[in-house]
Amino acid sequence: SKWWSAGYEPCQSEGNYYEAVFSVDKAKIKRQDGNIITNTSVIVSSEEDAEIRRLSITNKGNIDKILEVTSYMEITIAPFDADLVHPAFSNLFVRTEFNVKYGCLLASRRRRSEKENECWIMHHMVVDGETEGNTEYETSRINFIGRTRDVHNPEAINLPLKNTTGDVLDPIMSLRRRIKIKPGKTVRISYITAAADSKENVLAIAKKYSSYGSVKRAFEIAATGAQVSMGYLGIKSLEANVYELMASKILF
Repeated sequence: SKWWSAGYEPCQSEGNYYEAVFSVDKAKIKRQDGNIITNTSVIVSSEEDAEIRRLSITNKGNIDKILEVTSYMEITIAPFDADLVHPAFSNLFVRTEFNVKYGCLLASRRRRSEKENECWIMHHMVVDGETEGNTEYETSRINFIGRTRDVHNPEAINLPLKNTTGDVLDPIMSLRRRIKIKPGKTVRISYITAAADSKENVLAIAKKYSSYGSVKRAFEIAATGAQVSMGYLGIKSLEANVYELMASKILF
């Protein structure tokens, strides 16, 4: 079996064709691997603390294709400084669970005192197309990566995910679905990652984005919002590119 990533990382391959375009409202990556064309668009929702990654996978061949699509993200749910100083200790307070109703992963940090604010993370996968089997998931990094391996060549690529949740030592979020694409057809997959101050609120976001229409609307709002902001500030497209370059140098 062949495997690759939607972006250059973590597989570090550009396939047969690779292009990345960063614009004011979104980031877009297009690539081709054999007869499979993948278009990935990434936005930040303007309505809640959420990132949406939309993958359009097209089969340009003349036979059905069966693909397994897997996400992977490492989570901290902590201020940057706290994670930087003692990541292993910080991870001990993270608890994960799988929500059967929406098929999404949830993670929260156990509060050390009543004064600490509650924080929940939600990771959701929505498929618009033909699927096979159930959703697989993993929240333990060691189970996903495997011993003596790294993120560029994880053990989980060749094995089913173990559906681990609970008090994991090194928390991640990974969701996988098996999809079937007929010749000339396209399957659309949306990954939604969100943060909120309660379990109820992150599940409300999962419910909202369970339909492809809500995802499509979020992309439209992001594009419109970017144009309105640029018009209000009197910024032209070329100027926006310069300002974004300057901002990245300042921030990073």
